[in-house]
Amino acid sequence: MPITKYEGQTITGKTLVIEEYLLVNCVLRQCDVFYSGGDFEWINTTFDNCSIHFRGPALKTVQFEQALGMLKQPQMPPTAQKSTSGKMN
Repeated sequence: MPITKYEGQTITGKTLVIEEYLLVNCVLRQCDVFYSGGDFEWINTTFDNCSIHFRGPALKTVQFEQALGMLKQPQMPPTAQKSTSGKMN
């Protein structure tokens, strides 16, 4: 599998399969990041408002850890409730 190297870049709004990239001193913003359980490497890289998606063996590992109580089940954020006065809380 070919590897693409990003160094010292800000990457915004991309879809990345993390096993296909070497990230060095990067910032990922609003990206969809997919991880399937393979080897990956990032050095001094931060993730800002990214969505992380697990597939294949990585997803099975997360599901197994959740079943054992090692990881919490994902929770939806609370929604705003309308009060009787018509104003939002």
